[in-house]
Amino acid sequence: MKDNSKAKRFIVDERILPNAIKKTAQTKELLAKFKGLTINEAVKQVGLSRSAFYKYRDGVFPFYEAVKEKIVTIQINMEHEVGILSNCLNTVASTGANILTINQGIPTEGIARVTISFELRGDERYDLEMMLESLYDIAGVISVEPIGQN
Repeated sequence: MKDNSKAKRFIVDERILPNAIKKTAQTKELLAKFKGLTINEAVKQVGLSRSAFYKYRDGVFPFYEAVKEKIVTIQINMEHEVGILSNCLNTVASTGANILTINQGIPTEGIARVTISFELRGDERYDLEMMLESLYDIAGVISVEPIGQN
């Protein structure tokens, strides 16, 4: 990827990615986690060729890494019951993210749809994937999806 300013970005479920791309992401995670690890050692650990790693390394990165210090928008579908939205907002705020907007439509068929936009600050203690999983684990939450980023 030579010109990243014009490249399109996609959020893709890892289950549909080819193994070489998944293993490239795993290799990058190993290299970030273990500073003394060489590329050769890391690709051997995940079972990837060096050439495949070099081919994909500039185009593969975890979602949370792509959105550091950016505005993220998520949609949460939840049961229409007291306290669920409050629990979701507390979870987002507890990560250190700065909540910018909250939009909730009128519940239909017992389901409330909420869109929350928040700013990430690039804090090392912040992990977007863990926050999304924590939201999904809240009783009454049906689904959580990232729908955009700036």
